[in-house]
Amino acid sequence: MLTAGKVRFIKISYSTRYRLTGVKDISAKRISIGIVIAFAAIGLGLTYTTAGFISIQQAMPVASRQLHSGGTIAAINVGIYSDYACSRLLQSIDWGTIVPGGTVERTVYVKNTGNSPLILNLTTNSWNPAAAIESLALTWNKEGATLNAGETTMATLALVVAQDISGITTFSVAIVISGSA
Repeated sequence: MLTAGKVRFIKISYSTRYRLTGVKDISAKRISIGIVIAFAAIGLGLTYTTAGFISIQQAMPVASRQLHSGGTIAAINVGIYSDYACSRLLQSIDWGTIVPGGTVERTVYVKNTGNSPLILNLTTNSWNPAAAIESLALTWNKEGATLNAGETTMATLALVVAQDISGITTFSVAIVISGSA
């Protein structure tokens, strides 16, 4: 157990020894070698892990693995916003770049702007290219939910891309969110 005391530095050949009053000598040289060996082992492990990750990434053809996208939103009997305060009307969604087999989620806020409860529904149309509907699926977590007059709810839209999508590098779709009595 170390206790408080004075530290004296004594230079002996190429190593420095630290002496605490009333405590045995502690060799800095032995501690340093152990630390160097530990860091070297960690460094080698990280190098091999990173090299494996880079090899996997290089094996994937980048140009055919990305899908650029976009979407416009139409609202019927409801307002669609990008914030809970409903101060920023949302007219389009940028899905960003998506990889095959991936899912991208976006949050929107739906407000019942009418005077009676509404049942929420989401549909899509105008897929461009038309074949995109076979490899892309758009869902949300508010299908069939009831939204009372003046009420706002947070909704999550999820775009799922098929693993085997091919021939489509960009797409657009019209998203229709509606409320019906």
